[in-house]
Amino acid sequence: YRRLQAKETRLSKFNQTERKAMLGSYTKVLFVRDPFHRLIATFLQGMGISPSFSSFVQEVLDSRKVHEAWKPLVSLCRPCLVQYDYVVMFGFLRQELGHLLRRAGLPAGSLLPEFTDSQVQWTYRWLSEQMFSELSAQQKQQLSHFYRWDLAAFPFSSSFLSD
Repeated sequence: YRRLQAKETRLSKFNQTERKAMLGSYTKVLFVRDPFHRLIATFLQGMGISPSFSSFVQEVLDSRKVHEAWKPLVSLCRPCLVQYDYVVMFGFLRQELGHLLRRAGLPAGSLLPEFTDSQVQWTYRWLSEQMFSELSAQQKQQLSHFYRWDLAAFPFSSSFLSD
């Protein structure tokens, strides 16, 4: 879109007509991941200074400034503002990326790295169970509330936060 070539600009800086014209010229793909899995990954990457997952979650819940790593997806990707052509769920990457590449007319098999989606899903299920058991009932409720719009917007049916 020609106006973007001048400098980096946030989508919110454009009026509705400009946004529609700009976004209409792109294929829009959104990659989503269970918010609880995002928290686990952030904790394991050492982005918090907390010694335990429970204290890290409390740090997230008490924080006045929401870090990009655990910010709700709906506030990052604006699914109500942007009509995405594809939504790709973490855990189904190989299947969905292959489909996207074929739709783009590219050879899917040779461009994709090896994904072990079933192993990833099993590992995150096990990690989720372990980490979720560390949390108090109040923390679980607060996290579900914090991510309520993500849980409503995307089909994270197996998320521990959906319960």
